[in-house]
Amino acid sequence: VCFIPGGLDCSISFVSHVLGKVCVHGWQKEILEVLVPCLTDLTKSDCIWQRICWQLVECVPDRWMEAVVLGFVQRAPGADVLSRLLGNLVVKNKKAQFVVAQKMLLLQYGHTTAVLQNLLGYLALDSSRRPLLLRVLQDLLETWSSSSAVKHSPAEQQLYISKAILICLSHLKEPEIASCRQELLTSMMEGVKCHLESSLSQLRRLGMVVAESISLNINTEGPVLKFEYEEDDETRELKSLLVQTPSFCVVPSLPDDDRSEKAGAAPPLVPERNEKSYTAALVKADEASDAELDSDDDLIPYDMSEDKELKLKAPMYIRDCIEVLTGSRSEDVDKWEATVKALESLVRRNPAATREVSVELAKILLHLEEKTCMEGFVELRQRAQVAVLTTDPIPVAKYLTSQFYSLNYSLRQRMDILDVLVLAAQELSCPKFHGKTKHSGVQKPCIQLLPESDSSKGWRRIVDERIKSKTRRFDMGQSRVELASCPNEFNSVAGYFFFPLIQHFDRPLTTFDLLGEDHLVLGRLVHTLAVLMYLAVNTVAVTAMGKALLEFVWALRFHTDSYVRQGLLSCISSLLLSVPTERILADMTEELLETQSWLGDVMEKDPDGDCRRLALQNLLLMENLKKKLEAVPS
Repeated sequence: VCFIPGGLDCSISFVSHVLGKVCVHGWQKEILEVLVPCLTDLTKSDCIWQRICWQLVECVPDRWMEAVVLGFVQRAPGADVLSRLLGNLVVKNKKAQFVVAQKMLLLQYGHTTAVLQNLLGYLALDSSRRPLLLRVLQDLLETWSSSSAVKHSPAEQQLYISKAILICLSHLKEPEIASCRQELLTSMMEGVKCHLESSLSQLRRLGMVVAESISLNINTEGPVLKFEYEEDDETRELKSLLVQTPSFCVVPSLPDDDRSEKAGAAPPLVPERNEKSYTAALVKADEASDAELDSDDDLIPYDMSEDKELKLKAPMYIRDCIEVLTGSRSEDVDKWEATVKALESLVRRNPAATREVSVELAKILLHLEEKTCMEGFVELRQRAQVAVLTTDPIPVAKYLTSQFYSLNYSLRQRMDILDVLVLAAQELSCPKFHGKTKHSGVQKPCIQLLPESDSSKGWRRIVDERIKSKTRRFDMGQSRVELASCPNEFNSVAGYFFFPLIQHFDRPLTTFDLLGEDHLVLGRLVHTLAVLMYLAVNTVAVTAMGKALLEFVWALRFHTDSYVRQGLLSCISSLLLSVPTERILADMTEELLETQSWLGDVMEKDPDGDCRRLALQNLLLMENLKKKLEAVPS
């Protein structure tokens, strides 16, 4: 560092130009890794060096400003340091304001949480920059509550915006919240609605967490929003952003220092209310202890250590199960639970009796509701449905697929139908494993002598076993499970599972519109068709299924929901893996070329990362098929 003696004035615009040009030409990391720590130490206690540093960044030309500001924000160890280095640059320079308040928050989403905390903490540390913080929060909430942004932006960007909103909320003071309370409430209601409509569970959970946080900040005295969701690391990280770190709390430039008081009072959300409830709990405890003193303490309790719970016997016949499940008597609750638990095994043990009432039983199970708080009820009902469907596939599959497009069914029931069809198709298509294990090792085999009448026929077997017993082998590989040779039971029924589901997807009903607001069920339907297509490999109907599925995909290829597009791309993968290559080229050549062009566009332009990955995977599958055909001699 050079010093100028004699108190002479100097200009550092040349140094600013050099810094900007070096940063914009790709040497940002190398120069700022040295410069930022040096300036951090110099500006810690020297206000002159702070002014020099402010002049250094303010004199950078606008065309290079983005690279310099971005480097400082990324490498500053904290918001207070960044405030010393940049000063009020975002207030004085429009280009820097655009980079900080717009580009880094709304147009980019690759920065870390620490960079976000630096950036927004920097805006909150000075009274002249706090109006910009409020404007940033309003822009973020406008994007977060936009249904178009939720549909067309990737989940990573939604997470990034959610983090920025929560960090902004942690820096707001009570007067600032009061001034924009109505705008926060409006954005919260619109945003949580479009997030809960999303097919992706991650986006739904993000909407719940952000809405809870906004509600907590704007309703400090009244009731707050509370959703039920499973907490994970991402959720816990988001909630932790509402608590400020100590370095962001004490700011000498602010006129009042109530930020530290707010941060200190953050953990107990409503302290007065908690104190009142705690006092009331103590009073109730004292009253309970007084009541215990007045009770009859001398009574000797009965010894119930050897008592056993009476187990109600489950029905032994299918028709008895139907009577119990359709009965309305409330006193048979125990028998009802026993019937639900035993139904699957009873169906599998009595296939002939099940086929007589299979459709009736499928109807009862589809409409069956839980009467008690029975553990695992949903899984038990689903397993019973799968057992009925695999026992009598054709009539039950006809019934279930017809009910999928019928009136007066909830979305949950329609998705249950899809789940049962997939699980039953997997069971029917997979070979049965028997417990017979074929061991080949150095163990001496047990040779059984054949009867005299068969000795001439079995002499080679005896000789082979003797040779095997005398042979020393160092490695015979692992033991292998021998598969029983059994036909694919899904072969003859695949069409009954597949074609009815694909027929009426474009016909809206009064309470069910797959191409409209019920896109969550459409996504589940598309994924179900992909699984059924994959399981239909080597079946007779696989070619016809592939052609119908390709037309279905082509009709929905531009759907706005990313979950639906992921399912469509999975359908293409299943088609390429299941349909024989010769049939693909003979029956679907033109469609395949158009699909390849579409996959290229998806791989380059789709905002969802999973869609781009699936499109690339499909293109690689097509390339492999092409290589296989070229390798076959004509």
